[in-house]
Amino acid sequence: MNALRSKAILAIAISLFLAFSGSISASMDSRIHQLGPASIDFNCVDWLQGEMSAYRSINPCDVALYLDASSPTELSKIADLYYYGDGVRQNLPKAATLYRQAAVQGFPYAQFSLGYMYSKGEGVPQDSWLALKWLTKAAENGLAAAQYTVGDMHYYGDGVAQSYSQAVAWYRKAAEQNYSFALYSMGYMYKKGTGVERDYDLAMQWLKKAAAQAHPDAQVSIAYMYLNGEGVQRDVEKAYDWFHRAALQGHAAAQNNLGYMHRAGIAVEQNYQQALMWYTNAARQGYAEAQSGLAFMYQKGQGVPVNVPKAIEWYETASAQGEVTAQFNLGLIYMMGEGVSRDLTKAAKWLTVAASQGDADAQYYLATLYRNGWGVAQDIDKALRWYRLADQLGNTAAKHEIDALEAQHSVSVQSVAASS
Repeated sequence: MNALRSKAILAIAISLFLAFSGSISASMDSRIHQLGPASIDFNCVDWLQGEMSAYRSINPCDVALYLDASSPTELSKIADLYYYGDGVRQNLPKAATLYRQAAVQGFPYAQFSLGYMYSKGEGVPQDSWLALKWLTKAAENGLAAAQYTVGDMHYYGDGVAQSYSQAVAWYRKAAEQNYSFALYSMGYMYKKGTGVERDYDLAMQWLKKAAAQAHPDAQVSIAYMYLNGEGVQRDVEKAYDWFHRAALQGHAAAQNNLGYMHRAGIAVEQNYQQALMWYTNAARQGYAEAQSGLAFMYQKGQGVPVNVPKAIEWYETASAQGEVTAQFNLGLIYMMGEGVSRDLTKAAKWLTVAASQGDADAQYYLATLYRNGWGVAQDIDKALRWYRLADQLGNTAAKHEIDALEAQHSVSVQSVAASS
């Protein structure tokens, strides 16, 4: 959900700007012929090659002189020029001033733009309350992007008390205008039962409406529903299809899942080359699970020659993001000396990190290091503690080690008592 916020605002800002572009050009054309060298402040002109070029090169200090600034629509168009630096030097404070002038006249797009600038601190001090104020005005005036954004602010408690029910109410208003981000959010809320009673049928309906607009998060959410059998019969082929649609749009999680499905032969024949391709695409986007999966393929020589240094490189990249499988595998590589010199100190480091995140296998091997004093000072109490944690999380081998250590400890106590 977090990723939606900036994407949605940017997308609507661009789309609205493009929607206005035709009328902007017409407005320019109707006024440009009136301009001549005598009417231009040459201190603000960068270059002059005819009247249209002169207009487009005018410094922000003069643009407002050449458009009708009495209309909120025109004010917003001028503000857009300043905001995007389109033909003029970018000037965010000036853009905010002009948006405000249009906003107080009730123009929804200007209200939305001003609220957005307050939310980001662009050209004005960052102020969540003022952002909410202007975005709510735009939302009440029916602007779908503003309705969605106000829903987000209620969802995250940004400038207002967190309220999932209020978030749903605003998302619904935008979704009823077929706004794709809101359609996805409605599906998400019904799927999770957040702010509404969980309803997989309604979740699927909303998600498919968003997916029909090529919303990649909606496509991935549908894929998971089929993969996990959430409200539908489990169907890995349909899951694969929906992941594939999102992956083609560059969705990193979808690409990672396709990599795994090709590697494991789920819904498709096992194909290491396809797995490698999808893992690589996601890994290059910084997706930690894909980096770990790609590292494993280099470690085991799946689709590529065995390359443990390359595997370590990808494992370390994923580990830096907290990916626990990568941390565990790094620890095991150094513990076993697989393709590298054995380094029990490094093994203990990475196994500790993974074990602390609740990885049962890492806890088991870390306990083994403490039991034997490998890479760490020998400590039977710590060994027992890690074995017990691993046992609680389902590591079946840990129970045997616990019994053996406790038996040894009992014998040691009896020997001490007998000798005394």
